[in-house]
Amino acid sequence: MPTPKSALLHWYEVHGRHSLPWRNTDDPYKIYLSEIMLQQTQVKTVLERFYFPFLERFPTFADVAEAQLDDVLKMWEGLGYYTRAKNLHQAARQCRGLLPGNAEGLMKLSGIGRSTAHAVAAFAYGEPLPILDANVKRILHRYYALKERNEKKLWECAYRLFDPLHPFEYNQAMMDLGSMVCLHKDPLCDRCPLGEQCMGRNDPLAYPEAKLKAPKPVRRRTIVVYERNGKYALRQRISRFLHGLWGFFETDEAAVKPSRLLGHITQHYSHFTLEADVYRCDEAFDEEGFEWFAPEEIEALSLSRADHKALALLRYNS
Repeated sequence: MPTPKSALLHWYEVHGRHSLPWRNTDDPYKIYLSEIMLQQTQVKTVLERFYFPFLERFPTFADVAEAQLDDVLKMWEGLGYYTRAKNLHQAARQCRGLLPGNAEGLMKLSGIGRSTAHAVAAFAYGEPLPILDANVKRILHRYYALKERNEKKLWECAYRLFDPLHPFEYNQAMMDLGSMVCLHKDPLCDRCPLGEQCMGRNDPLAYPEAKLKAPKPVRRRTIVVYERNGKYALRQRISRFLHGLWGFFETDEAAVKPSRLLGHITQHYSHFTLEADVYRCDEAFDEEGFEWFAPEEIEALSLSRADHKALALLRYNS
């Protein structure tokens, strides 16, 4: 009877997604970029819209280090979770475009946690380390029938099941198994190579315990597009949320007068929903930190999705 590790590796050999570009390179930068992009984002989206254009603009990690944050954010535009791009840029500058050659060194860089460091080290350098992304966590919760969400316990289980002789194939297999078979809502247990040994096989949805979901809050804002001599006022954000992106003036006030209503936008974020009325105002505006841009200049700026929607309303009403 095959061991769980050998069964998993055989399954990966037959069913694994071997053609993914980041699985056919040992370039740590390209592997790291894929790991960061794939956080909170589907493989299809990353492949079709972001991975290759980003590499075309920044072929090496040194190119990222030498670039301005604005340029990096512009290539990240639409991918969301912009802190990832900011950390990518900061990490590139910290190591001067040359990633450390082991997980310990990688974890010292901005935005690189333990699992990401293990993934880059295992895939680029062959370091015998397991990973613990969302898919792997789900498998371990079910395989060991763990109800409690305990990061320390999961790492212990990750090492227990891990195959140190095949770190690349094992970790890739676990990620594929989680995204193709051990699914969040409808796991395909009859297709799982770990099925016979899985302690949670009879009731997989019980592991882990479901999180109590609080209703997503709604933030109501007013966005004002100030215009002066054919140019519009925007400010680069300095807060942690959407840091580095440019945006129009926002306020909690219901309306700004005198101004003209352009329309309403709704933007869903991971932790809240933004509902905003968008106004255009030609009155004097001297708020600190804002700069004035012509329409063609705005095209070169990195904007949030909400500000893109405000810009679309402005164009529609012009």
